[in-house]
Amino acid sequence: MSTTSRPTTTATKIAVLSQKGGTGKTTAVRTLADALRRAGVRTLAIDLDPQGNLSDYFDLPPEVAPTIADVLAGRATAAEAIHEDVIPANLSLAETELMLGGKLGREMTLRRALEALPADAYELVLIDCPPSLGLLTVNALVAADRALVTAEAQYFALQGVEQAMEVIELARDSLNPDLRLLGVLLNLADMRTVHSREALASLRERYGEQVFDTPVRASIAYAESAERAVSILDHRPDLGADYVALAQDALARLGGFERARTRVAELG
Repeated sequence: MSTTSRPTTTATKIAVLSQKGGTGKTTAVRTLADALRRAGVRTLAIDLDPQGNLSDYFDLPPEVAPTIADVLAGRATAAEAIHEDVIPANLSLAETELMLGGKLGREMTLRRALEALPADAYELVLIDCPPSLGLLTVNALVAADRALVTAEAQYFALQGVEQAMEVIELARDSLNPDLRLLGVLLNLADMRTVHSREALASLRERYGEQVFDTPVRASIAYAESAERAVSILDHRPDLGADYVALAQDALARLGGFERARTRVAELG
């Protein structure tokens, strides 16, 4: 029997997380994936939230199968669960998370599953974590190369980011020493208000250049685009400009995507 192993994925994996819901995290993953794909970057999006909002945003049917729950439970490979460059989720993922709690090496489950993807399948993988810092988020951080933290523009933004940073440090210290922070994104920001400006100032004072240059503006248009399963880049290109800037910044921090950065700039 041959012992030659199949080449594993060399894609850069980015876990996108927040300390709580309502920070625009899923919209960030959806729109960032869209901008990157339009720039020619082969991008896989993974819905790791039992609510399945990212899957809905990509207009995947509720009954789509297999899902990330099947992957984590060992019923399907990651490659088998890809639908239109998305690995979807639904409420069955909550049950799978409970099952993982009693499994040896539970924190490594997603990492092992993604390592089996073909080496040339994708260049980037975006993982939409649940709005909590539990086992699924830890799995994402152990599988990831970079972490992107989203924060809502409100008075307790700094506190929420600090809690997320603690989980990132825990994953780095115990299971994934190569994990690095990609950046902190201030989301749902109305820079006309004092509290949004103060939230940005406190984040920059604490994290400096780790905070992305461009905050993402708050708008009801994001909810409208999600309901219609249409990218904000098409629904409201003026707001989409925030994500074009985010994609440029993210690619610059990752390095090695010079041509894609030029294409992203053309989207604006």
